[in-house]
Amino acid sequence: MNTQTLESRYTSGLYAKRPVTIVRGEGALVWDDQGRAYIDCVAGHGVANIGHSHPKVVEALHAQAERIITCPEMFYNDTRARLLERLGNLAPGMERVFLCNSGTEAVEAAIKFARFSTGRAGIVAAMRGFHGRTLGALSATWSKKYRAPFEPLVPEFRHVPFNKPAALRETVTEDTAAVLLEAVQGEGGIHPATPEFLQTAQEVCRERGALLIVDEIQSGMGRTGKMFAFQHYSVQPDLVTLAKGIAGGVPMGAVLIGERVAPLKPGIHGTTFGGNPLAAAASLATLEVLEAENLPQRAAETGAYFLERLRSIQSPLIRDVRGMGLMIGVELKQKVAPIIQGLMAHGVLALPAGLTVVRFLPPLVITREQVDEVVAAFEAVVSELG
Repeated sequence: MNTQTLESRYTSGLYAKRPVTIVRGEGALVWDDQGRAYIDCVAGHGVANIGHSHPKVVEALHAQAERIITCPEMFYNDTRARLLERLGNLAPGMERVFLCNSGTEAVEAAIKFARFSTGRAGIVAAMRGFHGRTLGALSATWSKKYRAPFEPLVPEFRHVPFNKPAALRETVTEDTAAVLLEAVQGEGGIHPATPEFLQTAQEVCRERGALLIVDEIQSGMGRTGKMFAFQHYSVQPDLVTLAKGIAGGVPMGAVLIGERVAPLKPGIHGTTFGGNPLAAAASLATLEVLEAENLPQRAAETGAYFLERLRSIQSPLIRDVRGMGLMIGVELKQKVAPIIQGLMAHGVLALPAGLTVVRFLPPLVITREQVDEVVAAFEAVVSELG
């Protein structure tokens, strides 16, 4: 029984699979079981920021696995302590850190911390926003296709139009625990926030005693040209959720906790695997690579080049090209499924972001020559369909 038949037989059925079996990766490339190479602009939904199977991460995992793999936070651990110090110094005023296993867990934790800290229940999120699929994170997520099958969800969640500061001012009240926003909406179509919108979010939270949670799960770890996307906006969040690119492909999430969040008490939240030494070692190695190879700056420069090349394509199918760093979306005048399929035939893997947006989230180590190949493939596909 081949891999695809075997996996199809026993998998949950939750995933619409593409007919390709990926078995190896290096840098911005992956290979299938037939030996064909693809330029990977999926990168595990923006996970492989430092490239696939980076030698520093492989080395760190091997060395840590030989010492100890699991150690819950009821005990101290040397590797975890070093990671907490490293993460606690990434953004001013955010020295406390909660470690978990995924993005949706980070959002769940941030919501709980905000409710605990303020004694309030209300959460204000944005239309088109995506924050995860567990019940609390799903309550903050906008799209009905994710929400409807599981309603009723957690109460006291409200949604406002993205990039509409006046709507935030009208909606945030003295009953609001937190405003939860992406600095760049990913699943919602690659929409960067305007400076006015994020700055208004901070102002209104300070005025009314709420906390500002910025979801950096997809946009963080260098992807937009800075370590965190909110650093483009001169704002100071109270809670920042992280995951995806934080540990070089090893499952991990985190919440950075600011000074306006009340001290947290033992027992109000927890996790069995969060902060395990293996993931902590991978994250330390990832942070070292991001800094040593100057990958945020590389993302800024390569992303600007990528955007320029995409915007130079003359096609009646293209409605808009937008993004920040290497978080890029091309909005089309038709559904993107045929574009995604066509790109794969040309040796490029890409993502949708809604029905009409092609999303490119390559590893930050992608070269300009590889960008040129991606753009040539995209131009060929839209020409074939247009």
